[in-house]
Amino acid sequence: MTATWQQELKQALRNDHPTGLINQPGYDPAAAGLFAPVITDTLLQAIKQATDPAPLWRQFLPIQAEQKNPAGYVPDPVGDAAATQVPGLIHKYHGRVLLIASGSCAVNCRYCFRRHFPYRQSYAPRNQWQASIDYIQADDSIHEVILSGGDPLTLSTKQLAGLTAQLATIDHVKTLRIHSRMPVVLPARIDDEFHTWAESLSCHKVMVLHVNHPSELSPAARTAIARLRKLGFVLLNQSVMLHGINDQASTLAQLSHQLFEQGVLPYYLHQFDPVQNAAHFAVSPARTRAIHQQLMQQLPGYLVPKLVQEVAGEPHKTPL
Repeated sequence: MTATWQQELKQALRNDHPTGLINQPGYDPAAAGLFAPVITDTLLQAIKQATDPAPLWRQFLPIQAEQKNPAGYVPDPVGDAAATQVPGLIHKYHGRVLLIASGSCAVNCRYCFRRHFPYRQSYAPRNQWQASIDYIQADDSIHEVILSGGDPLTLSTKQLAGLTAQLATIDHVKTLRIHSRMPVVLPARIDDEFHTWAESLSCHKVMVLHVNHPSELSPAARTAIARLRKLGFVLLNQSVMLHGINDQASTLAQLSHQLFEQGVLPYYLHQFDPVQNAAHFAVSPARTRAIHQQLMQQLPGYLVPKLVQEVAGEPHKTPL
């Protein structure tokens, strides 16, 4: 019997030491203890079949370098805690709020800026959204709700429908934006039930994918993305500049072209957030700017992602 996406997700979350990662050179149990390795079987198979698997392994493999803690790398590099208004609701920028809809991900990216986030205390409890709904209802300047996490698509479609039904009662909320890795790391998530739910939404629908390297766009991921496009989602992508993964203009240019072929526009290229235990992913701002300059020379403007950094306390993303 073929496993459902929920069964595969549960298996990934319960597997403390995924065999597919343990068998990779460089796997470090101590680093795994700092941040649990989580990866789906679907992604493991896609990595093994990729023409360039090394940049994908590096995103998910716990290595010894994570035990280093240089100065300036902190647990909350983007100031989430200071911007939390009620448990699970972050309000940093005018007109939009971010809802921590889930504390789980189908994969744990080793560079994640929320790898130290206190999800048990600080995310909106599933099916208990009332404090967040009340906050959004009370502020008519809020026109967009962003579902994040964790990964919001780890919620069941029934849970998503319950939340969006409440948001639909708020007249000033016009746009629902979802940030998710699921269409790429567990493409089966975009199933018939999801299709029915998404088709029923009357608001503007935006999906922001998190793809860092062209090898992540497996055939199954492309199928899921095509389905999202047919559902009327505005499809965007954001990447993080990561040492040894995508810190070459040629790699990012290839990614932009392949995303565009799937109907996805490059949105942001983020300077790495200085999160504790992940300093080995950092690329210097000067080198990042130089790579971005090369991208501007190689690509039409609509395929060049905006180069930004999130600075705690600032009212918007900071261009670099």
